[in-house]
Amino acid sequence: MTAVHLGMPAPLVSLAPRRRSRQLMVRDVPVGGDAPVSVQSMTTTVTADVDKTLQQIAELTASGCQIVRVAVPSQDDADALPVIARKSQIPVIADIHFQPKYVFAAIEAGCAAVRVNPGNIKKFDDKVKQIAAAAKDHGTPIRIGVNAGSLDPRLLAKYGKATPEALVESALWECSLFEEHGFTDIKISVKHHDPVVMINAYRQLAGQCDYPLHLGVTEAGPEFQGTVKSAVAFGALLAEGIGDTIRVSLSAPPVQECKVGIQILESLGLRERRLEIVSCPSCGRAQVDVYRLAEEVMAGLEGMEVPLRVAVMGCVVNGPGEAREADLGVASGNGKGQIFVKGEVIRTVPEHQIVTTLIDEAMKIAERMRDDGVASGEPQVTVS
Repeated sequence: MTAVHLGMPAPLVSLAPRRRSRQLMVRDVPVGGDAPVSVQSMTTTVTADVDKTLQQIAELTASGCQIVRVAVPSQDDADALPVIARKSQIPVIADIHFQPKYVFAAIEAGCAAVRVNPGNIKKFDDKVKQIAAAAKDHGTPIRIGVNAGSLDPRLLAKYGKATPEALVESALWECSLFEEHGFTDIKISVKHHDPVVMINAYRQLAGQCDYPLHLGVTEAGPEFQGTVKSAVAFGALLAEGIGDTIRVSLSAPPVQECKVGIQILESLGLRERRLEIVSCPSCGRAQVDVYRLAEEVMAGLEGMEVPLRVAVMGCVVNGPGEAREADLGVASGNGKGQIFVKGEVIRTVPEHQIVTTLIDEAMKIAERMRDDGVASGEPQVTVS
């Protein structure tokens, strides 16, 4: 009788083809074209406090953030930009509202890009020629960031509220003004707090231009609610090939925004997975404390850089199958756990040894992966 190998399959799973967009450079980070989708966040410090702002940028950099935005509501903030832009390890985008003079200050300061909100900058349209000239001279991209909460009053009067059509019209109108002066180093965002409106706005925008798109659900809310809304909206658009860079907006520390953004991209296979815990929700069949096991394994392996899938399962129904398909896993029951490595059972341990055993085996697998370049047993996701 021929043995059947029940190890880890590697099926090819395809998302929709990536939307074709032009590419621009935010300092050394490519956005659009065939570049990977990048993750952004925004500092919560007063930008004029250079030390605190740079410290928060360093924390974001360590968490995997690739681009950071800083607010520039005052002259003191504008004065701080040259030092921040020079010392930051990741590209700094200046976020400008109300005062067009700060756009010029940010460009002169060497910021990697400038975000402008046309709806609340006084006489913005009259300044486009000068802004385009300055940005072109310095090689500074411009993000035209349209927000539902600060839409141009003329479009609010036309549409009655911030509809997808109003958001898109606002963005494309401003793009056309820059285009008149030969400036096209532009990316666009059309943010709304309602994921459905936001999704429809980006779908329409994607069909009407080839500029790279920055995805965001604005004012998404507290951490749990905002994470769900962002995951729903980004997931829908990214699965359709729409989106070139993302920022998760949470009422939470910026590092949390970055973590959520990275996890969204990893979940879609748009960023190489690092540690992934597959754990069951528990039910009446569970014979071990799955919640505790999953949390302790996650804590013990936090910071692991290699792509490692660990399955923590609480019963014998789905447990063996999930554990077998992971790099490492446990199927638990009757106060003990079967430990799987690369699809094979290597031992059975009592419940109190499950966590330490999984962590020990994870470290061994990670070391072998680093030494041998062996890929994880996750499905390979391709974007055609």
